[in-house]
Amino acid sequence: MQIHKYDTVIVGAGGAGMRAALESGKRCRTAVLTKLYPTRSHTGAAQGGMCAALANVEEDNWEWHTFDTIKGGDYLVDQDAAEVMCKEAIDAVLDLEKMGLPFNRTPEGRIDQRRFGGHTRDHGKAPVRRSCYAADRTGHMILQTLYQQCVKHEIEFYNEFYVLDLLISEGIAAGVVAYELATGEVHVFRAKSVVFATGGFGKVFKVTSNAHTLTGDGMGIIFRRGLPLEDMEFYQFHPTGIWKMGILLTEGARGEGGILRNRDGERFMERYAPTIKDLAPRDMVARAIYTEIRAGRGCGTDGDHVYLDLTHLPPEQLDAKLPDITEFARTYLGIEPYTDPIPIQPTAHYAMGGVPTNINAEVLRNNTDIVPGLYAAGEVACVSVHGANRLGTNSLLDINVFGRRAGIAAAQHAVEVPAHAELPDNPADFVEGLLTRLRDGAGSQNVAAIRRELQETMDVNASVYRTEATLKQAVGDIAGLKARYQHVGVIDRGRRYNTELLEAVELGFLLDLAECLVTSALARNESRGGHSREDYPNRDDVNFLRHTMAYRSGPLAAAAPDAEIRLDYKPVAMTRYQPMERKY
Repeated sequence: MQIHKYDTVIVGAGGAGMRAALESGKRCRTAVLTKLYPTRSHTGAAQGGMCAALANVEEDNWEWHTFDTIKGGDYLVDQDAAEVMCKEAIDAVLDLEKMGLPFNRTPEGRIDQRRFGGHTRDHGKAPVRRSCYAADRTGHMILQTLYQQCVKHEIEFYNEFYVLDLLISEGIAAGVVAYELATGEVHVFRAKSVVFATGGFGKVFKVTSNAHTLTGDGMGIIFRRGLPLEDMEFYQFHPTGIWKMGILLTEGARGEGGILRNRDGERFMERYAPTIKDLAPRDMVARAIYTEIRAGRGCGTDGDHVYLDLTHLPPEQLDAKLPDITEFARTYLGIEPYTDPIPIQPTAHYAMGGVPTNINAEVLRNNTDIVPGLYAAGEVACVSVHGANRLGTNSLLDINVFGRRAGIAAAQHAVEVPAHAELPDNPADFVEGLLTRLRDGAGSQNVAAIRRELQETMDVNASVYRTEATLKQAVGDIAGLKARYQHVGVIDRGRRYNTELLEAVELGFLLDLAECLVTSALARNESRGGHSREDYPNRDDVNFLRHTMAYRSGPLAAAAPDAEIRLDYKPVAMTRYQPMERKY
């Protein structure tokens, strides 16, 4: 076991992690630990843009952006956090421009902007061009730009170091324990400040836009340590994933004028959101698609999808603004988007919930108290700026605004604290025991089979539409899978790049987080944003205008069958915006 010592350790090298590293690295000795090479992080899969009220193309202001964010989140958004994000959005975009990010430009040379779902002018009167973009590769460009800046500023990276535990000493963050893929060695990183920026957990679902690596490691580690997860029942399904594959086709396609059509060629969103039509918030569009399919208006032989129609747009516009997704259609479906509509279906995309933090990215141990020295930013965190439904382009904004805030706050804490917290006795024991049991044990249960069954039950029972019966079915299925997980075995007993072993570890996180999601969803007897209960179709502000806080008690072990989940609740932070009917 090797022990390292830093002022700040950042876990994750996506957009939030590297934005935090740029701030922390200026102020104190900082290390970034990442399970992937940094430019493979999932930020690179974000396509359509990053929003800010620059008003480069038409009138806009940050207060309209704030209103849209709160309304889009179905009033579960913490309004103080939304105000911070939308105010700081403009500088966040300009910072990236100064770092060299190649945004698309207007003829006058300004950063170009396009429309995106749920973004409006004058409190909902018409769509607004607010999304700043680099073709349909915006996340890729952000990731490359931030990584180049980190290299320039000599930030220390530990690539392919998989963090598997958080060390807390007398209530204070003391460091993390990581597994080095190249050697199979366990490393302990002592730190005065720890920032989690580990992304989401979309691989609990079968049809998802998420990469194979998005298994909720950061959320799972923190949850097992007895700290809460917030609003885990709210999961976003992006309306336009490639049929059966889930590969993302950006909302920017509809921002450029793309239209959703059913089997009759009808532009059906006019019936669900007559003002902004295809640019309604994602939860509304995803439900509309499934409503069309259920009504027998789905496309294809099985009637299980609808079409994204770009055929009326000029080819030169598609080539300039949407080069990646048009190529995806050709590559994966054999379709020419100039002349043929693209089959799409909703795909599991983004977790609105996560590790609860305040606006300075400090992690909460309950509704009010923080864990000194522990921070989180990006999809792993719940500030909450997304509430019950995230607006498109607010994710890339979130990682830049709160990644920056996390880096500054973590560095300030590290500078102010005189000494590192003492490590617990035998700090690597849990990780070494977990790895040894999985690698050297005699278990016979197959990791891939359990993961497949988990994803299938989540797709069927906890997807766009839910009921008490389907959620109870998922709860029972997950309990059975957790019991089987205790007897998982791996064939590869090696120590160098043992990816089979890592998939076994990741499955434990997926099982814990899936259980947290369905337990939280079962207790919320209303429909709000991404949580749509067919047995409780209305929003209930009297009983459920509150955040869910889920706590796990019991053994630290991965996916332990005897671990219990306790639910508590936290009030929504309100400032100027009172809940109203959500229609577009």
